[in-house]
Amino acid sequence: MKPLAKAAAVVLLLAALTGCGSAGTGVPASGKNDDGGTLTVFAAASLRSTFIELAERFEAKHPGVDVRFSFAGSSDLVSQISQGAPADVFAAADTATMTRLQDAQLTESAPVAFATNTLAIAVPPGNPAEVQSYSDLARPGLKLVACAAQVPCGAAAKKIATETGMALAPVSEENSVTDVLGKVISGEADAGLVYATDIRTAGEKVEGIDFPESAGAVNSYPIAAVKGTPNKAAADAFIALATGAQGRQVLADAGFGQP
Repeated sequence: MKPLAKAAAVVLLLAALTGCGSAGTGVPASGKNDDGGTLTVFAAASLRSTFIELAERFEAKHPGVDVRFSFAGSSDLVSQISQGAPADVFAAADTATMTRLQDAQLTESAPVAFATNTLAIAVPPGNPAEVQSYSDLARPGLKLVACAAQVPCGAAAKKIATETGMALAPVSEENSVTDVLGKVISGEADAGLVYATDIRTAGEKVEGIDFPESAGAVNSYPIAAVKGTPNKAAADAFIALATGAQGRQVLADAGFGQP
């Protein structure tokens, strides 16, 4: 499936989550095996571009399987799965969020760490607010946007603030890292705390500033099959791809670290 088709699939799936609960295309939310049907993957928003690429590789090897995604904040995805949303695989942006799914006994298999990510500062092109360091984010009058504390990127930001003893006062707290990035791109924010990989994906739409304090809050990304998936074979195969050599290379090319 091409990227544009993937985007359409995401829209259909999100509509399903707020509606009748089906994928909206007449195809069951999950197929019977890895030779056919639909594999539904719930994944952290920061994984969008890499997982779409992995899905294309997966579908080429398993031509009967249609991989569909729901990309959002990890916390929101856990809530959706807990409420019965159809998912075969879940990939989170931190271990704490995956633990929530495990504690609810909603994982079919033990989670496997497959990547790491760190925060960086995103600023609009030209850096009009002249942000140079993490300490600049506490500057009076600076419009900073960050993730909410319950979201993995927000939890990482909170950990850094605690370790540095520097209280930040974002003008907005978002439910996903892509929402933070969107506010920086639109010019609504002078700076945003996002993952380094998101800055790379955004290209010339933003500029990125690394800061050494981010090393104190490295997020580990785990992936697992969701309890009750009727497409366990395909779920396991997708997880094997994401955690294997091909998956790690795609992730490394996008700026993710090794687990």
